[in-house]
Amino acid sequence: MASDTHLLGRLLKGSLGYLRRIIGAPGTRPGQPQKGGAAAKASRTRSASTGVGQLSRPYPGDFRGTVSPRYSPNPDGKPDPGEIVWSWVPYEEDYSQGKDRPLLLIGHDGRWLLGLMLTSKDHDNGRRADDYVDIGTGAWDPQGRPSEVKVDRVVRVNPADVRREGAVLDKRTFQLVANRLSGQHNSA
Repeated sequence: MASDTHLLGRLLKGSLGYLRRIIGAPGTRPGQPQKGGAAAKASRTRSASTGVGQLSRPYPGDFRGTVSPRYSPNPDGKPDPGEIVWSWVPYEEDYSQGKDRPLLLIGHDGRWLLGLMLTSKDHDNGRRADDYVDIGTGAWDPQGRPSEVKVDRVVRVNPADVRREGAVLDKRTFQLVANRLSGQHNSA
C-alpha cells in the first residue's frame, strides 16, 4: 500500500509539473522563486522524443539564405513577425535536443515562421558581441531582465509549436534588429 501511495504521489507531482510547463507558470507556487543554476537548465532542456518540448513535426534545420524581416504584429492570438513568443528551440549542434525559450519572430519561410533567439545574458564585451542586439526589457521576461537578440542563427518555428506570446516588440527596436541581421548575413 505504501508503494502504491508513493507511486501515486510521484505521478501527481509529474503531472502538475507537466501542466506548469505547458501553461508557462514559473516556480511551483505563486510567489516562490524559480530554481536557478543547473537544476533550472536541466528542467528546461528537453529531448525531442520526451513529449514535453516535442515539435509537432520534424525540424527541417535552421534557415539559410536571405531573410526579409517584416514587422506585422497582429493582436489576433496567432504568432506574427514583430512579436516575441515562447517555443521549443532545437540546439544548433543537435536538433534532437533543445530548450524552451523566447524568440523574436522576423518573417516566414513557407508555412514556417522565422525567429531569432533571445537571451538575458550580456554579450556586449565578448568576442561575439556583433552577433547580439540589445532590446531592453519587456513583458516577455517576467523578471524584467534586459534582453539581447542573437542574430547569427535564424530558426524555423512551426506556428503550432508556439507555446505563448510574450509581447510585441516596438517597431524602432525591430528595425535595429533587422538592420543588424541584414549586416550579419550580407557579410557572411
